[in-house]
Amino acid sequence: MAKAKTVYYCQNCGAQHPKWQGQCNSCKQWNTLVEEVISKTEKKDWHTDGNTAKSLQPKFSKIEDIAYEVEDRITLPDKELNRVLGGGLVKGSLILLGGEPGIGKSTLLLQLCLKLKLKSLYVSGEESSKQIKMRAQRISATNDNCYILADTSTQNIFKQIKRLGPEILIIDSIQTLKTEFVESSPGSISQIRACTAELISFAKDTNTPVILVGHINKEGHLAGPKILEHMVDTVLQFEGDQNFIYRIIRVQKNRFGATHELGIYEMFSGGLKEILNPSKILISNHNHNLSGTSIAATIEGMRPLMIEIQALVSSAVYGTPQRSSTGYNAKRLNMVLAVLEKRAGFKLGAKDVFLNITGGINVDDPAIDLAVVAAILSSNDDTALEHNICFAGEIGLAGEVRPVPRLEQRIAEADKLGFEKIFISKHTKVSTNAYNLDVISLGSVTDLVEVLFS
Repeated sequence: MAKAKTVYYCQNCGAQHPKWQGQCNSCKQWNTLVEEVISKTEKKDWHTDGNTAKSLQPKFSKIEDIAYEVEDRITLPDKELNRVLGGGLVKGSLILLGGEPGIGKSTLLLQLCLKLKLKSLYVSGEESSKQIKMRAQRISATNDNCYILADTSTQNIFKQIKRLGPEILIIDSIQTLKTEFVESSPGSISQIRACTAELISFAKDTNTPVILVGHINKEGHLAGPKILEHMVDTVLQFEGDQNFIYRIIRVQKNRFGATHELGIYEMFSGGLKEILNPSKILISNHNHNLSGTSIAATIEGMRPLMIEIQALVSSAVYGTPQRSSTGYNAKRLNMVLAVLEKRAGFKLGAKDVFLNITGGINVDDPAIDLAVVAAILSSNDDTALEHNICFAGEIGLAGEVRPVPRLEQRIAEADKLGFEKIFISKHTKVSTNAYNLDVISLGSVTDLVEVLFS
């Protein structure tokens, strides 16, 4: 009996090594090599049952001679997913959807299959057909074109695909699949890479869109080799706190559209509900007499959002003041507090500062700095801000209010939601005649203090 050949794969980058070592030579990460048994069996294409696939000889061509056609897209019934994908599902594309366990990935995709008018095949390697039926009954939707297959062998799956001929294929999840041509357990690096390669070949040959569900590791990254994210066309991240009812789907990679796009859902017992106007849910109907609350105009992808920022400034009980933020970068909060102390004369070094962005979302847009400053100063002075004002500006180290991109969209969103004033940088040139709200220009944080707290 021939001795099985083993290699060591890096779990981070997928590089091969002939023997174990502490550090990967490719990505320089430590303790990422795992041993896997590989097969000498010649790999076959997805549509072959035993015969070797024909090798095609590629031919070069001039770029001027290549015919360009607009991607043929499938318009989905889910408007949020349509926006995230850049206008629909491109035929022949491979999409990877990642997220924490229990966040709602399977519910989102099953809901999509039940709403689609196209013939769809939902392949599950984690649940039985009865369990999927129970989820479908909870969603309260039926569809004669939705087919379910509970299997993990890629060879069996492709046999059923040939019989059915689906127009869209969903795999839940890629870590559970196993191909006969690789001698390793499901979920291993070699299995994930081989199964993904077979699915890519199937998608491109048949012009069928494929959606893969991917697990994530304890660091929050997609499990498996990093090369998996390079192989697919689109990478989506489904995130949210299980203690909150809202879920957010983000784009990390998209070959057919813009990245950093955003879709918001509400989770309830009957499935996921699209939030078409998230600004209304992110701004609470709070008591207007409370201090420490401000509204910021931010941009997520192509969508303008109005978010509520809450701040609490109090005397430090312990020797070292606390600095805590939820949904906002903690290092940026320290920078803003240092600017207020140095440039505006506020003595915040001996006070605890707590900052929270409502709705359980994380915002990296520096344009919310001005709203953060307004909320902190409001809490420190114990003076409530007017409920009909909002902010859009970045704070520099010199205390100046810097301009932010796509300001017209922010102002239009504030105008649509009924705000009467918006504070921006005076260094921005924008036409304000088309809006019903007052646009107030500021040069520095001291100007903000004079306008709001004088």
